[in-house]
Parts: sequence; C-alpha cells; structure tokens
Amino acid sequence: MEDDSRLSFKEMCARFDVTPRTLRHYEYIELLFPEREGRARFYGPREVARMTLILRGRRFGFALEEIRQWLEMYDADPKGEIQRRAWLDLADRQLEELDQRRRELDEIIADLRALRVATAKG
Repeated sequence: MEDDSRLSFKEMCARFDVTPRTLRHYEYIELLFPEREGRARFYGPREVARMTLILRGRRFGFALEEIRQWLEMYDADPKGEIQRRAWLDLADRQLEELDQRRRELDEIIADLRALRVATAKG
C-alpha cells in the first residue's frame, strides 16, 4: 500500500472528528486494525471503510458489540449474504426501538408543554 493512501493516527482522528481516546478504544476492542511501524499507526482504505461503518452504526444507536459482530460477518462472508441478513435484522430491531423512544419523547414533550401552559396561566 502506498503511503499516500494511508492516514496517520492524527489524520484519522481529524478525518472522522473523533478523539484520540475514541480511536484507541476502537483499536483496543478490535474494531480497527491499523498497520504499525514502530509506535506509529497507519490506517488504509479498509480501516477507513470500517471506521465509516462504525460511526454510522453508532449514529443509528447500535452497540459496539453489535457493530463488531456485523464487521466480523463481513470478513467471514465475502459475498455478503450473511452480513446482509444480519444487517436487516439489526436494522429492524433498531427501528422498532427508535420508534418506541420517539413515542416516549412525544409524550414527554406534550406533558412538558401542558405543564408550561398551566404554569404560564398561573
């Protein structure tokens, strides 16, 4: 791999707007596997793609362990069929959970608005 296709640790943090602690944690829990040269770490296209998926998964509310399992499926199933089915199952479960949270938030917002109106009338 050519050096210009790799990102340094600092560049990886900047590209994904994550802290060094976050990046080290993802490595520690084996979501990312940078190349090492002495103490320096370098991230190639595969790790950049994995980081993109990790952050997307986090944004959608998936646990890191769920993300890890999904990434491991990709490595074990190059055609992607197992990973695709697993993703659909995860997505369905997460959508159900997010819908439930939205309903709860709508209720909380309505209660807070009603309390505010009642308080304003004083």
